[in-house]
Order: sequence, then C-alpha cells, then structure tokens
Amino acid sequence: MKYRITGIGAMIIMIFAVFFANTIYGEKPTNRIHQHLTARQHNEGCDCDGSEFCTHLPLVLIDTGGAEIPGAPITDENGRELGFTTTDEGESMLNAKISVMSSDDQNHHPSDKPDLKSDVMIRVRGNSSRYFDKKSYLLRLIDEKGDYENEEMMGMAPHYEWALHGPFLDKSLIRNYMWYNIAGEFMGYAPNVRFCEVILNGEYQGVYVMVETITNGDDCRIDISEPVDGLNDTGYVLRLDRGSTTPIKNIITFSNYSFRNMQRYDIQYPRSGDLTEEMADAIAQDFSDFEKSLYSYDYDTDDYGYYHDINVESFVDYFIINEFLVNYDAGWLSTYIYKDIGGKYEMVVWDFNSACENYTEVLTKPQHFDMQYTVLYYMFMKDEYFVNHIIERYRELRESYLNEEYLYNYIDETVEYLGPAIERNFEVWGYTFDEYLPLKPERRNPENHEEAIEQIKNFIHERGEWMDENIEILLQYSHESKNKKFNH
Repeated sequence: MKYRITGIGAMIIMIFAVFFANTIYGEKPTNRIHQHLTARQHNEGCDCDGSEFCTHLPLVLIDTGGAEIPGAPITDENGRELGFTTTDEGESMLNAKISVMSSDDQNHHPSDKPDLKSDVMIRVRGNSSRYFDKKSYLLRLIDEKGDYENEEMMGMAPHYEWALHGPFLDKSLIRNYMWYNIAGEFMGYAPNVRFCEVILNGEYQGVYVMVETITNGDDCRIDISEPVDGLNDTGYVLRLDRGSTTPIKNIITFSNYSFRNMQRYDIQYPRSGDLTEEMADAIAQDFSDFEKSLYSYDYDTDDYGYYHDINVESFVDYFIINEFLVNYDAGWLSTYIYKDIGGKYEMVVWDFNSACENYTEVLTKPQHFDMQYTVLYYMFMKDEYFVNHIIERYRELRESYLNEEYLYNYIDETVEYLGPAIERNFEVWGYTFDEYLPLKPERRNPENHEEAIEQIKNFIHERGEWMDENIEILLQYSHESKNKKFNH
C-alpha cells in the first residue's frame, strides 16, 4: 500500500513538472517510459517457488560457450595500459547467444520462453569501467548470416546496438537510470534505459541497466540523416574523449591543432562501414569551421556568432544538468555532440557514473562551478546572453525536474521498484563496501546501499541550496572586464 500511495504522489509531481516546464520553456511533452512507474512490481502476484532464479525485472541470459569476453585491459607491471584482450581468433568482439525475458505481466525465470532470442556480438566496454570487477558490455544483435539485426529491447525501439551498464563504482545502482530519464524529460534526446538482471554462462551477475547507444536509428535515437552513396554530406555524431581504436574515426579539428583541446574528437556516426576518408575530412572541416568562429573575436556577433551554429537550449540544458550533478567528465570525456545536414549542433548526455559526489573530492564538492572551463563552454560563457539563459533556465528547472521533493521521490520510487534485486546484487558485489573504496578520504565511501542512497540525497540538498544562492556568480565569466580582448 505504501508503494501505491507514493507512486500516485510521484505521478502528480511529474505531471506538474511537465506542465510547468512546457508552459515556461515551450517544450513538447515526452513519451518517455520510466520503468519504475509502469512495470511490474516485485510484490505483484509473486510466483517464485524457489525452484529456480526468479525476478520481476527483465532477465538477460548471455551464453558465450565458456569463452572469455574480449575487451578487458592488458597492463604492464606498472599498471600501464598496453591494449585489450581479443578472441582466440584475434577479433575484438565475440559471437555469443542472448535471451531476454521482459514481459510486463509476469515474473521472469531462466527457463521461460524469451521475448527476444538472438545471436550477438559482445565485448567489454568503457574506459575506466573496463577495470571494474563487474564489467559493462557492448552488444550488437546479428542474424544467422552475421548481419546486424534491429530488435526491440525491453520495450525500447528496435535497434541492433545496446550498452549493458553494470553499476559498480555507483553503489546506489541508480545514477545512470535516474539521470538519463530525467534529462530525457527536458532535453531533446537522452538515451532510454531499463533495469534488468543478468546471468552470464549460468552465473548470476547482478543488476544492470540496458541503455540505448548514441547513434542514428529508424524512428528512434538521434534523428539525423544517413550517409548517401557518392556524397560527403551526412548527419553525424562526434565524441570528445580519448579517441577511437578505428583510425578513420579519429579527426583533428581546430581546437586540437590550436592546442585548445588535448582530448580527441572521433566520429561515432556514421559507422566505420559507411565512413569514407572524404566524408571524415568533410566532417572535420565542418566542425573546425564552427570552432574557428567560436574562438574568434566574432564569437558573439550578429553575422558570425556561435548561436547561428548551435541549438542554444540544448547547450544550456547540458550545462545545467552536468553542473548541478558536478558530473565533470562532461565537456572533456564521454561528451557527445551531433548535427544533421543543414541543422544546428546539439548535445546529448552520457555517463552519470561518477555524478553526485561519486568522484575525486576536490572536483565533487557542491560549492563550486567548473563547466565554464571546458573546451566548448569556455567561449559560450563569455556571452552574457548565454549565461543569463543558464540562470533563467536553472530557476525554471528547480521548480520542476530539479526540484528537491521531486528528486527525492524519484529516488525512493526507484529503490522501491528494484526491491529484492538490490540484495541479490550485493550478494555478489557486497564485498565492495569493505574492499573497494575508491573515494578519498575513505570516510566518503558508503558502507551499505542505504548509505549510498543517502549520499545522493544529501548531495542534491547541499548542491541545490548552494546553486540557488550562487547561480548568478556565473555572470563574472561574461563580464566586460574579463573579456575586453574578445569584445569590440
């Protein structure tokens, strides 16, 4: 009964939030599915008799035939990364089998008839997360001929590529699920997500989050044009990170060769199979032209200003959600920007694993701003119009999707939905509360799941309170006295 009452409360708050945001900011309501509000609950018609594994969450079975999944890091005696493991044949991805049980009206067991059964190519994914004991995986569904096969996944729109995120650093288990969903309510696009539990080669692996990857898709994901044979024009997605292992994807842009950016841009879409050298050069030139304008004395002029090239609302929202969560990989790493033919650049969120004070203490203290120093926002923040837009939008979001009561309720509802899956997860990974203590000083590491949840709530309260009082200090970065050499 408690769940039902709080569930109604959450829906009322959400409806108010959507109405408020749409009224103020002119947005269209989303059709986003929040799994914890719509899916089967763990206390509904329980039919688990103990004869086999049983869960109310979607269940994913992966069978590699006993082969090791490639993509784990190879290091030398000093811990320096030398490369990644491959299959016995030297391939970066392994052919395996996947079965997914995800019916809305029943619990799930390994013996159930799967809602999705497919061949799959799989590898370990992530940067720092490759080193975690609980691995995350990239999945590509294929047919019997080995061609990519678009399939619906747990109610998400059909596609062949998926990221299977295993919360490990995030001992709350909910950061990516929660913040992708909330970002998806007020941004143009954020990846759809679903909780699930995973069994790999017969061994239980715990709670995972199935995530859409950031790419183009038929009636789903990012709505940008596909490559056309013989032409270099295409919609494209860039990632700012450490670069790709596929050379043709790596591009050098103005911010690289002018030494303003020490990270690398790589082309995430089009895929390497569709990407030509000429197309990659055209994309690099197109983005460099934008960067040259952005870093010029004309960055804010009527004729050449940055706002001719970007969807300002998208960049403002990206700044706010990552700054509110002190998610400071954003803008340097795991940073995605996309553009359609004839369109403007837009941002899309990715990876909240270390958000909400789940990283280095110096960077995650709630009482500071940092996004203004990133390679893109360094110049945007020189424009008073852009900064005022941030301040106004932040005030609006604090009355809706970043409202403390709404966020607390979202957390409680999500934890309630996960139910016994949390305990099952930590039967495997519970040692991390004693042995895996990445946050320094060590007192910052939660001692159990309840403390991990409380850590997020405390952070939200402290961060929101500080930003409410100090958001206008961002205006210092656009003040004339700071930017005389840039302004006419």
